[in-house]
Amino acid sequence: MEINPLSIILVKSDSKGDRLLFRYPHTTKHTRDSNQYTKKRNPYSLTITEDLLQSLPFPTSNISNGNLTGVNDEVLSTLFAVKPELCEQKFELKVNDVRFVGHPTLVPSHGLKEVNSSMLFNIVFALQAQASHSIVKCYYDLSTRLGIALRHEERRCGFLTEEIKIMVSTHDEIATRSEGESDCDESPYELILQRSSLARDLKSVFSSLSTSGIINIMINKWIQVRFCLPQKVHQSHEKGFVINPEIIDRCLNSLRPYHGLLLLIEPSDLLDSLPIDSSPALKRLIQMYSPLKNLQTLAADSDLTLTQVFQLTGHLVYWAKATIIYPLCESNVYVVSPDAIITNQLLEIFSEEFPGFCLLQVLSDFSLPTSISQKLNPLNQLQQQTQLVKIIIWLLKNHLLLQLHTYVQYMPMVHGRVLDTKDEMNHNVNEIIHSSNNAWNLSEISKGNTVDMAEELTMSFRKENEMYNYQSEDYDIPSDDRKLLDRLCRLGYFNGNRHLEEIMYLENIRRSQLLQILDKFRDVLITCECEDPAIALLYSQFSS
Repeated sequence: MEINPLSIILVKSDSKGDRLLFRYPHTTKHTRDSNQYTKKRNPYSLTITEDLLQSLPFPTSNISNGNLTGVNDEVLSTLFAVKPELCEQKFELKVNDVRFVGHPTLVPSHGLKEVNSSMLFNIVFALQAQASHSIVKCYYDLSTRLGIALRHEERRCGFLTEEIKIMVSTHDEIATRSEGESDCDESPYELILQRSSLARDLKSVFSSLSTSGIINIMINKWIQVRFCLPQKVHQSHEKGFVINPEIIDRCLNSLRPYHGLLLLIEPSDLLDSLPIDSSPALKRLIQMYSPLKNLQTLAADSDLTLTQVFQLTGHLVYWAKATIIYPLCESNVYVVSPDAIITNQLLEIFSEEFPGFCLLQVLSDFSLPTSISQKLNPLNQLQQQTQLVKIIIWLLKNHLLLQLHTYVQYMPMVHGRVLDTKDEMNHNVNEIIHSSNNAWNLSEISKGNTVDMAEELTMSFRKENEMYNYQSEDYDIPSDDRKLLDRLCRLGYFNGNRHLEEIMYLENIRRSQLLQILDKFRDVLITCECEDPAIALLYSQFSS
């Protein structure tokens, strides 16, 4: 998988020269061919140029079993120990099918007597060459953070200098031992792991990136480095579904006060996992959390501003501790997510969580769009209703359900006349929807057209009102309802891009009022059910 690193490498450069200090994972030196020891090379032999030209090697792969291979330490140290002019900048180099990413850092050497003496070190990650720009950017950010932490500790107590001494002395020790034993196959990196705390930290970083995507280490038992690789932590619900930070940013930019928060882990467990110096505002938000509250209500209950709640929500979503939902209420409509994956492990977890219930049976009830109110039986006890809500929350956490919202499209009457029969109305509406030249085509509206829609809708609606008033006595519609419809059309709420929950919030209208408008003007208002684009970004690769 292109998200996982191939290797992590530490290189230094100072007045004593360039050197690769540590790499993980490391491979033992391959046993050399016995012919290399018995067969001596003729020092007087000549290399034929023609043979070299005809036997040029093709580009080889430097990846084997998910690890970096085929590049020795001397080559890597030469490549990564850049000139001081290139320090504090992004380092990126592609060799065959491997891409190296790092952030060379220059720091004054601790304890040296030379004036203006400095040391360069570079923590480099080896990635697959096809890794996306977003993944490369995340690894560069991590290299930068590790560099800042090590520079801080070097200035504070000379930590990096001491760790480098340990690594260099270990390399020299193994090199000396190898000179006396021609068949010595010992690697210095195993000893370095035993002796150097920095090496163990770098190994921990690599292991965390390859497994969870969450890094939480304490450099020199003093400075904490926390990092999240979103492409890793956000793909647990669907294999191959990668959420980049850009997608998360788009989702957070679409946040509205009527949205809600759904924690993916228990609030008590989340509070226990927070660091000691975490924000008190975040703790208050978690303590007041409820999937029944929208962000505006949550802000009021937590005594926080809405801006603070948005920022904290973004932090929780980025670290895969929460996701965005619409607060649970009886009118919510859910359907099985199109990319839902049911595994045996998931079936067992559900059975343990809800004894007596079958996950497949529960999901079959949502094979068609179903509202919570349709599932609630007023004769059932409160405990059974609470159990249903818990089941829906569990399904949402595991990305098995998708909420649908009602969108409204105002559709003018065909040729400006009132239709007599329902069948004729349906026939003409279908004609309008599938007409590629009609200005009110739904697909074109969804793409966005340049027509002044509010003005056109208002004029068309007023003409139809006149036809209603003069040609039919069956349409006894109060003037207040006509004014409300006129206002919602003028403001663009009935152009197919706003769902009912958004209209209710922005215009402070009750759901019953909107449903009444939809019923009274059903001949010219077409409804469809679709997911909220802001929330759908975190659910499916097709929505991104």
